[in-house]
Amino acid sequence: MTVCLLLLSVVALTAAVPVPHALVRAGWPDREPVVALWVWQCLVATVLLCCLTALVLGAAAVFHTVRDHVFAPAPPGVTAAYDLSAAPSWAAALTLLLAGGAAWTAAMLVRELVEARRRRGQARAHLRELAPDWPAGLEAPARGPLLVLEDDYPDAWWLPGHPPQLVVTTGALHRLTDHQLDAVLTHERDHARAHHDWLLHLSTALATGFPRVPLFTHFCGQTHRLVELAADDTASRRCGHLTTALALIELNMHRGVLSCSSSHRLLGERVDRLLQPPPRLGRRHRALTTTLAALVPLLPLLIVFSPGLTALT
Repeated sequence: MTVCLLLLSVVALTAAVPVPHALVRAGWPDREPVVALWVWQCLVATVLLCCLTALVLGAAAVFHTVRDHVFAPAPPGVTAAYDLSAAPSWAAALTLLLAGGAAWTAAMLVRELVEARRRRGQARAHLRELAPDWPAGLEAPARGPLLVLEDDYPDAWWLPGHPPQLVVTTGALHRLTDHQLDAVLTHERDHARAHHDWLLHLSTALATGFPRVPLFTHFCGQTHRLVELAADDTASRRCGHLTTALALIELNMHRGVLSCSSSHRLLGERVDRLLQPPPRLGRRHRALTTTLAALVPLLPLLIVFSPGLTALT
């Protein structure tokens, strides 16, 4: 059970306040939101992998049937290296706790996906009301991924699902120039291309299921923020920072994007960031950060397989 304790120590160090708080306070994620999203995902994957492997080893220590299946291909020396036969009295309680956590995580993920599907269904039903089917007897034009709604309210959004739908209102078409509209559509298409909806579902489910875990709560908040910054960057690289900022202002002027009260909110931060774009990190710095983050989830595997590899050498 020493390996289980090491894995849980990694969970405690990663999910506790210092690590996620330091990442939130760092300045470089605003400069490289895509890299920052990758770092957050790697940290969360490390915690989940630690808990999963600790659950498997704990179950193998408590239940002989699980041990026989897990270590069936391994030589006897490898099984002895983990010392699972002498499980302490608290091993069963720890295993049940980890199993409950795994079941709760799965339940929260399923709940979030069901709720997301319900919301998408309601949104598509609302779209069918606003954009009804072509009258009977007339040949309907092919409806592509872009749907234009007759609405004075300026708005544009991407509706995920099958098939995905990019929706823009006539109010947005009237208010935006061609270049600004291209920036808005590029922003929304980047959300779809990067599958940001799945990332948002995962972060929301973890934060809802474990609201007292700083890593998960910060992961949720930062994900909602960073996906918008990443899409803004994609739009600004194609259409220009000023054009993207003006498009964002035009679409959200009625929401008070320029007011003092919203200057510290996400919308105001996005506009300020586009008007004064921060310098990007160097290519070597980005590659190093991405590589180091990718190596972090390997730590649980290294801890788990170390006793077995040592026994084989």
